[in-house]
Amino acid sequence: MSDSANPRKQERDFSPEIAALQPELETLAKQNQIQQALDKLTVLEKQTRNAADLQSTSALLMLIPALTYSLPPQPSYDLLNSSLTIFSKKHGQLKEAVVRMVEKAMTLLDDLKSKGEVDGKNRWLELINTLRDISEGKIALVVWLHEKIYLELQRARLTKMLAKHHEELAAAAPQTAPERSKETGKIVTSEDEKATKPEPVTAKEHRDVAADLMSEIQVETYSSMDSREKTEFILEQMRLESQRGLWPRVRVGGRKINRTYLKEKGNSDMKLRYYELMIQLALHEDNYLDACKAWQEVWDTEEVKSNELQNMQAMEHIIIFICLAPYDNEQSDMIQKLHVNPALRKCVQHYELLKSFITKELMRWPGVESLYGPILRESDVFAPSSGAAGVEDAGSKRWDNLHKRVIEHNIRVIASYYTQITLTRLTELLDLPPDAAERTLCKLVTDKTVKAKIDRPAGIVNFKQKQTADQTLNEWSGDLGKMLGLIEKTSHLINKEYAIHAARGAAIA
Repeated sequence: MSDSANPRKQERDFSPEIAALQPELETLAKQNQIQQALDKLTVLEKQTRNAADLQSTSALLMLIPALTYSLPPQPSYDLLNSSLTIFSKKHGQLKEAVVRMVEKAMTLLDDLKSKGEVDGKNRWLELINTLRDISEGKIALVVWLHEKIYLELQRARLTKMLAKHHEELAAAAPQTAPERSKETGKIVTSEDEKATKPEPVTAKEHRDVAADLMSEIQVETYSSMDSREKTEFILEQMRLESQRGLWPRVRVGGRKINRTYLKEKGNSDMKLRYYELMIQLALHEDNYLDACKAWQEVWDTEEVKSNELQNMQAMEHIIIFICLAPYDNEQSDMIQKLHVNPALRKCVQHYELLKSFITKELMRWPGVESLYGPILRESDVFAPSSGAAGVEDAGSKRWDNLHKRVIEHNIRVIASYYTQITLTRLTELLDLPPDAAERTLCKLVTDKTVKAKIDRPAGIVNFKQKQTADQTLNEWSGDLGKMLGLIEKTSHLINKEYAIHAARGAAIA
């Protein structure tokens, strides 16, 4: 079992020896005698490690970045990387000391990034890869109630830096890869192809590498990472997956985020980023009800409500997407709640459209198109997109869906007022060709939104629902009750008249 699971007891304190040796090591490093300084450090490090002196071992390991990079006139990048790897793999090395060494080495990354390439090599990338190799898979055991995690937090942060680096390369990379030269006379096996995987060249390849790097890290299981950093990491995973079109992974990532935490004060930036991705996911899947819910969450943000332009935009999108959503119990309940919300009345024309879907009156599509078309077409929901040739325009597709929602609303209205109607009259009311009207009606019947039967030879649509035996008995019982009530009332009025006539006759006599 590892020493992090069963910590060894410290046998000796080497603090005096460290204090005496450190100035000598720094002097050697400033004289560019880096190897001699590392040799002296190695001797004392072995003693502190065997004595389980955590503070002294940590102090020595944290000197490595300074001795190989910061203090020498000419930094030794190769010694920096090799020393970090060697000391991290020493037998019985103290885990916390390695964590501190890695964190100290990470402070050099910003400076290395600013230098760019040195001697034709990207030293920043070399150090990143070295630190990621050190931190790979180094997770201590969970013992009883004490959960000690080893370097997974540092690995997550390094991975995020590397993914960002590949995104930066993608911005300057070509869209198509040049043809790679192939060696002739050499047979390449599948194992060779896996071993010699080509470096990313195109922008798409760099973005795929960035997304793959981030998806390897399961930060939702990290207890050492605070909630904000964890949420931002998952949001970055979702963003990268959305860029390459893997929407199922975006959906899975969305389930990992605590939505209650997003509503807390100070998290509005993450909340807006999250629901922006959720809106993109919903629109990709044509799930307009989810898009409406996401826009409601956006609208319920203080930053959005305080901005008049964003507030109006959110309300308009809420109304548009609830109208685009197919009719069901949830959609009906939500549209009724939105209808009674007085804040939405600020969007006058959009609110009138919402009101039309609630009112049991026919909506003639030519009138809807002429009345609401100009303002709706200005919205990004229905705006034509400049997509690739042969790809259906998303704005036009949603406009067609709005037309379908209007037709479905009209059919529900007709079904509530008519028990029978001819197909000719139905097509006139729907402003549709006979085939399209019949196809839409059949879809609503299949979805169990309305109940209807079509008699094609007679050209009649029957909306009357077939009653069950219980319904027939209940209706008969209700009619019988009404009839008996009328008989009783009539009998009472007759007796009343008899009594009045009897009283008048007695008075005359």
